[in-house]
Amino acid sequence: MTIKVGDTLPEAKFFYMSSEGPKTITTDELTKGKTVVLFALPGAFTPTCSAKHVPGFVQQYDAIKAKGVDTVACLSVNDAFVMGAWAKDQGTGDKVMMLGDGNADFTKAVGLEMDGSGFGMGTRSKRYAMVVKDGKVTHLAVEEPGEFKVSSAESVLGAL
Repeated sequence: MTIKVGDTLPEAKFFYMSSEGPKTITTDELTKGKTVVLFALPGAFTPTCSAKHVPGFVQQYDAIKAKGVDTVACLSVNDAFVMGAWAKDQGTGDKVMMLGDGNADFTKAVGLEMDGSGFGMGTRSKRYAMVVKDGKVTHLAVEEPGEFKVSSAESVLGAL
């Protein structure tokens, strides 16, 4: 079943790269008492994800924060090491938290997985963006396959 507006995020653990190495953060730690923009994409270093999706959130960070958002986070079915390398490549700095969902546990729990095995990618995340307030989804925009419109930073900014 796919998560929808009004639902509470399921408990899951994400992995991210810190200056001390890989760390974990739970959905509760990420969202409790906060407003979070969480956007997800099929894979690190992939064309649309690297050329448009992540750069848009880096560029729109200040405008998003000005709307009362505490954290902007990017999720991909990759490991913390890949997400850390991609963060450096993309220049996310402290603007976008790069979260790995390496086993797709969260992605499957929210019903937003896709089968990328035809492209040699295995299970991946659909491209989407959500706004989460204190653990509850208040906005969800899932892209149609091959599209990049409703999950862009500009689109999310308009929904805040």
